[in-house]
Amino acid sequence: MYNLTDPTDDQEYPTIPALNFTQAPKIAVPSISGSAMLVELSIRNWAGRKLDKSASRKVTLDNRASTGVANVNKKLLGDCAELSAVLKFAGNARNMHYSMTMPWSDTGMRLLPTSKYFKYNEAMLALKVEYFSLVENFLNSYNWEITQAQVKLGDLFNANEYPSVSSLQSKFGLGLTYIPLAEAKDWRIDIEKEAKEELAAHYANYYRSQYTAAIADVNRRLQEVLVRMSERLDYGDKETKKVFRDSLVTNVLEIVDLMDACNLTGDQTMKDNAQSLRDALTGLDAADLREDNRLRLSTKKTIDAVIASLPSLGF
Repeated sequence: MYNLTDPTDDQEYPTIPALNFTQAPKIAVPSISGSAMLVELSIRNWAGRKLDKSASRKVTLDNRASTGVANVNKKLLGDCAELSAVLKFAGNARNMHYSMTMPWSDTGMRLLPTSKYFKYNEAMLALKVEYFSLVENFLNSYNWEITQAQVKLGDLFNANEYPSVSSLQSKFGLGLTYIPLAEAKDWRIDIEKEAKEELAAHYANYYRSQYTAAIADVNRRLQEVLVRMSERLDYGDKETKKVFRDSLVTNVLEIVDLMDACNLTGDQTMKDNAQSLRDALTGLDAADLREDNRLRLSTKKTIDAVIASLPSLGF
């Protein structure tokens, strides 16, 4: 068995260092640094794919094509179930990360409300344990998969293209980084007052636009699940029943929880929408919606009212 313990693992929850920056001019922007932090999820995987230059040249020549128009990319292990499980799980981990956070910057940093930290961290650490378990399972089968690849790849097989197990281990990883969220006043550089004010104002605009974009993302996700729910509930007592799963309700409630956590500036419309949805859906059974025409129509009415109150997002 291979030891995949991450040297950065810490059983205690990480603490967020306190900010102690030089005071700069006050800028009228939402004060959310005490209610949120930035988090970055980093995942690295070995895809098990390789460009075969020799085969690419042969395909090009055999088809009398110009150089560079065709490439042969091969799966070094063919359809390896253990590797596929790792790659699929990594994708699911990213989706979980995205669902519990909001966009913040183009660098991959996401906004995480402080109130969601423990739930998020617990979920991601559980995913991390499962991820490394799948990686370990793959590494334990790796040498056997290479022998099978000789048969699968035929003349395309090249033993020199396969890394050793020890070097392959370092190609997998899943880590989290938490960073305090700075505000416009947080400038530590020694510059003239006028320049500092200009930089603070510049960051204030950035800060405001990023937060606005983050809330817009939450509204988009909410609208997607609400439109889906409204469409599924849209049939009468005498009409053919539409098929929907129990997750039709739980998906909306999950977004409602995120709305509460992300409403860091106390937006009243956001509060009212969250409360309306919670009142209408908490304790509601999807089976009741399927059978009770009056309940289904009243629920749809609430859903449609919330949709109408959201910013237009092209739905």
